[in-house]
Amino acid sequence: MQGRSLILIALAMLAAMPAHADFRAASEAFRAGQYDAAFAQAALEQTPDAYAFRARTLLAKAMSGEGDPPRSLIDQALAEAEKALKLDPEHEEGRLQKAISLSLILRPMSISEASRTGYGELSKQLAEGVLKDDPANFYAHGFLAVWHVEVERRGGTIGAAIMGASLKTARRHYDEAVRLAPEDIGLRWQWARALAALDAKKHRAEIETALQAAVATDPATDLDRVMQERAARLLEAVSRKKPRDVERVALAML
Repeated sequence: MQGRSLILIALAMLAAMPAHADFRAASEAFRAGQYDAAFAQAALEQTPDAYAFRARTLLAKAMSGEGDPPRSLIDQALAEAEKALKLDPEHEEGRLQKAISLSLILRPMSISEASRTGYGELSKQLAEGVLKDDPANFYAHGFLAVWHVEVERRGGTIGAAIMGASLKTARRHYDEAVRLAPEDIGLRWQWARALAALDAKKHRAEIETALQAAVATDPATDLDRVMQERAARLLEAVSRKKPRDVERVALAML
């Protein structure tokens, strides 16, 4: 039942990687937004970390553009995440990248179509499983924060109840995420975008606070820079447009 992207919550993740020089080069390329180079470097290894990293680079590339993320890249990313999980079913980043991929697949679907896939519940279970193993994984907290908001927006009160979603739980995950990672731009951006799409008038104060924090933070990666630019555009819309127009702007953003 998710709609707009949950993906960018987890894309900036730079999990502990092997000391292999090529993998360090892949991480540096990812930070610079050179996703094709990052993927090629990571392809030199066939480990769960490498597969999950390749999934992340594909999703980052898919989401860095202004248009809808290409389904072909999402499918490739899902396949890479599945390879990581085949080798290590408990691999944290592999589970998160799979959750993100599934959420993106749901994005263009109607509520009924999304419900039939079961992907919404599965993505939630994957992220919750990561938190069970690693309660300090702030990307999983951020993913779930937005998951709950998106279900509330698309499904309304009844749909949220069926899926076990609530804004109270969303805020709990968001608060924990920013407590653990106060300098993460993606966490702030995605929370603000999700709330703006839900109800820009009711949540205006929270939206502005999160966007202002995102804009004021120094970006550590090219992906951070992309998120910061989007946060600045949405903040301008909040200050100038009517709430309903702000909601339309937020829904059109990634």
